[in-house]
Amino acid sequence: MVTKNNISTVKIKMMKIHEDALVPTYARFGDAAMDLYATEVQKDKWGNCVYFTGIALEIPFGFVGLLFPRSSVSKTSMSLANSVGVVDSGYRGEIILKYRQTGDANRTYHVGDRVGQLMIIPYPQVEFIESDKLSTTERGEGGFGSSGS
Repeated sequence: MVTKNNISTVKIKMMKIHEDALVPTYARFGDAAMDLYATEVQKDKWGNCVYFTGIALEIPFGFVGLLFPRSSVSKTSMSLANSVGVVDSGYRGEIILKYRQTGDANRTYHVGDRVGQLMIIPYPQVEFIESDKLSTTERGEGGFGSSGS
């Protein structure tokens, strides 16, 4: 049985850079991503809704932070402007999410709302080896839609 006592944890330094900033939180035990809260909302010159979280992180080398919209985004008229945000381990600035407004201006997030999710995962350093041939697989070169409709 998995419990809070036998799950490995990664300790990550976090700095509040806004007085109303909240520590990212897991909604439930076992969730993969933590909720991020808005401390400030602005519009950028392209009309995107810019949500500031008031926090900066020190993600360790070998890990990356991925920013995703929450499922509640379907109740708004917005979509995350860059689909998935990437927070590299060398970045020390504020965690910010930008949403593109696609409809009703009243269906947005507000200060204090959970505006996105942060998942921190390890990644390998990749070294590519050029080759004239790749191994064969059942799928082969089948691309978009090749696994069925």
